[in-house]
Amino acid sequence: MLVPYVMALLIDQGIAVGDMGQVFKWGIIMLLCAVLALMVGASSGIFGSEASTGLAANLRDALFGKVQTYSFSNIDKFSTAGLVTRMTTDVTNVQNAFQMALIIATRAPITLIASLVMCLIISPSLSVIFFVAMVGLGTVLLTIMFKTMPMFGKVFRRYDDLNASVQENVTAIRVVKAFVREDHESKKFKLAADELHDLFVAAESLLAWNGPVMMCSMYGCIIVLSWFGTHSIFAGQITTGELTSLLGYVMNILMSLMMLTMGDHW
Repeated sequence: MLVPYVMALLIDQGIAVGDMGQVFKWGIIMLLCAVLALMVGASSGIFGSEASTGLAANLRDALFGKVQTYSFSNIDKFSTAGLVTRMTTDVTNVQNAFQMALIIATRAPITLIASLVMCLIISPSLSVIFFVAMVGLGTVLLTIMFKTMPMFGKVFRRYDDLNASVQENVTAIRVVKAFVREDHESKKFKLAADELHDLFVAAESLLAWNGPVMMCSMYGCIIVLSWFGTHSIFAGQITTGELTSLLGYVMNILMSLMMLTMGDHW
């Protein structure tokens, strides 16, 4: 959050007036901020991985232990393929979702709010551009999110059918061969795999619009901000460094929105 602001000070107090002392001063501060961000980012990745893998291990142990306590009626109620899916694919999805949530639920909102606050401090009038872009971008991305969520729900349910086909073939391979049912089982597996493929393609095709929509909003903001920002510089309302920092904060704002709308994918 400090790097764009420090960049503004470097430009206004150093480059604009030709003061190399200020250039070195703010340049070193920027370097320290970057090194600190690198260290904290690497640490968060390590601790996040440890937390998510630990959660997955504990969850698998708890699920397996729970299955061992099932009565015969419970065992008949749940299919073998469904139980396998719960302890493999679903646990992995929970692990990935938890690891992403550590970023989405903390970094994205903080970055979004802090960037907006910094923009308001630098130039309240130009900050209106960000709010307009946020409303438009947020509306489109939320629409995409709500359309893809039911699709991914169907995808996870289709995993049961796929695992059931694999489990039946592996455990009863001798029976399948004895009755020459290889072609029938292959077609059955292909049908389940094709249904999973079609659902994934449909969901990912909608989700793929996130990137282009965000990029259009980002470059649109940059163009509009550059236009009005240049006029503000000539009018003496902001400095060149402040305009540069605003351009940096617009990237943070839009990337935070992108991260928040990607939560449904995990």
